[in-house]
Amino acid sequence: MGKKQKDKLGRKAYDKLLEPMEEELVGMARWAAATGARILVLFEGRDTAGKGGAINAIAAKLNPRQVHVIALSAPSEREQGQWYFQRYVPHLPARGEIVLFDRSWYNRAGVEKVMGYATEPQVQAFLRDAPDFERMLVEDGILLFKYWLACDQEQQEERLFERLEDPLKRWKLSPVDLAARLKYEDYTKARAQMLKATHTRHAPWTLVDFNDQHRGRLTLIRDLLDRLPDTRVDPASLEMEPLDHKPLKEKFDVLEPIRPFPED
Repeated sequence: MGKKQKDKLGRKAYDKLLEPMEEELVGMARWAAATGARILVLFEGRDTAGKGGAINAIAAKLNPRQVHVIALSAPSEREQGQWYFQRYVPHLPARGEIVLFDRSWYNRAGVEKVMGYATEPQVQAFLRDAPDFERMLVEDGILLFKYWLACDQEQQEERLFERLEDPLKRWKLSPVDLAARLKYEDYTKARAQMLKATHTRHAPWTLVDFNDQHRGRLTLIRDLLDRLPDTRVDPASLEMEPLDHKPLKEKFDVLEPIRPFPED
């Protein structure tokens, strides 16, 4: 992807660099709650690029009642008969909410186009309508961010093989993923067509290099935070009065806790 990738960022360095941004993310959520801002972030990209890890890095320290991760399954028969954008609308953020889409309506311009799940007229209609749909969201006050996570095919192959071999990651691998790996260049062409039609002034795309997933997460989060308004809202002042007695121990009358997990 252009210049040679720097050495991959280790976990220790990544955690150290992420920590201050986690505080900023908490501040972002506090600002959204205080001002009623509606934040919507779309994560698109190649299979294995790192969408789930990036989403988890953002959401991990935030209130799950405020931050919603949306990863829709394949549309039902009823949903296939709806207006294409309809199934996504109920998941848009309400006042003070942050919504993170793990894939979004852009499925139509990506996997549905490349794998033949949508007809060419359907794809063209989507590319025509998406900018208008997003304009309505933005003009209604939603703060919309669209990220495409990119990785070279060599990295994709390594990650797919890791998922195949690791029983803890096997659930991430589907027959569609294995079929899609043979269409790397087709996805490149579909992305170019999508960007040409939907990279707009009111809803621009941001591409992030995710060959190094740790570095990619930091790059994406820094960009997101920098593009938000000044989110400085001081937390509410709280005081913990000292107890007027010694701390109490648990008492059990009806049931006892189960046996603790053994160390060996």
